[in-house]
Amino acid sequence: MECEGLLECFHGLKQLDKQCFQVLVRAEEPLTVDEIADIVGRERSTAYRSIQRLLKAGFIQKEQVNYEQGGYYHVYSPTDAERISDNMQRMLNDWYAKMGQLIQEFEDKYEQEGSEVAVEG
Repeated sequence: MECEGLLECFHGLKQLDKQCFQVLVRAEEPLTVDEIADIVGRERSTAYRSIQRLLKAGFIQKEQVNYEQGGYYHVYSPTDAERISDNMQRMLNDWYAKMGQLIQEFEDKYEQEGSEVAVEG
């Protein structure tokens, strides 16, 4: 597994999502959805869905840029790697605690049922 596999493992992100993220990491400045779509060779709507998944997962940030004559557009940039790592560590700790709880519930349930069978037998 490569470190980018964590994007899939923790957040269920797709190959295109990873490509879009890497494009933003390599970019010298924030990019628009149109620019990202051009770089990854996909339709704007497909790139937009990928960007939305990355935003929801906290991997990128959106910034509004205003035109002087009115109107605006959005640009995207990667979230700080340390912040992403901290979030994944929290998710892993939560998962580990939940699994420990389920294992204990399993043991409690089947330990009880095993002793009831022994008493009846």
